[in-house]
Amino acid sequence: MARENYATQQARIEKEITRLQKKAEALHTKRRKPVITSIVNSMRQYEITTEELAAALGASKAPGRTPRKKAADGTKRPVAPKYRHPDTGETWSGRGKAPRWLAAAEADGAKRDSFLIK
Repeated sequence: MARENYATQQARIEKEITRLQKKAEALHTKRRKPVITSIVNSMRQYEITTEELAAALGASKAPGRTPRKKAADGTKRPVAPKYRHPDTGETWSGRGKAPRWLAAAEADGAKRDSFLIK
């Protein structure tokens, strides 16, 4: 019996992965259909409009949290700077740990709001 080489094994495994992914998608689609039908029936029964549903979905978001914005290709967008050092021009988005220049200025008694970019 001849041993399979690496490329043959890799191709066989990738083919199996593709087959299983398609099977998983079909199962997911099959399970969603009755749920969607049930939702539509309930909407009709209780005369719920799509606008009401959209408003309810918008209100269900956690207060104070906004979803992360991503570019069309799925990568994270850079965040605009919120604070600027007046002398050096260094900036900070306001996310994560405060930079050393801002921490030092606050330790000296400066208010963080004085560094806001207007």
